[in-house]
Amino acid sequence: MKAYDTLTDALEGLRQQGFTKDYNLKPDCLYCQSDSIELQPADFDIVEVYRFEGMTDPGDETVLYAIEAQNGDKGTLVDAYGTYSEAISPEMAEKLRYTPEN
Repeated sequence: MKAYDTLTDALEGLRQQGFTKDYNLKPDCLYCQSDSIELQPADFDIVEVYRFEGMTDPGDETVLYAIEAQNGDKGTLVDAYGTYSEAISPEMAEKLRYTPEN
């Protein structure tokens, strides 16, 4: 897994590797607005995870997930966590607890 200094660098690097879909986190699925695709937790795997801290407040953290759907589509999910994180289903929370063995 490559190390990136910024979120922008990581997004560009992943796009060059074919992670072109842009997923948004919904309470029980990932949603790609451009294709109207919904992925349930069983429909995708997390390939890589990158964490970035805010420059002015280390409590402002962002997580970038590299996602691969069962149909082969690849994309990214950018999620803030901490006070800005959204309520999600237990199944989605478990799926987003990435470990390299997943």
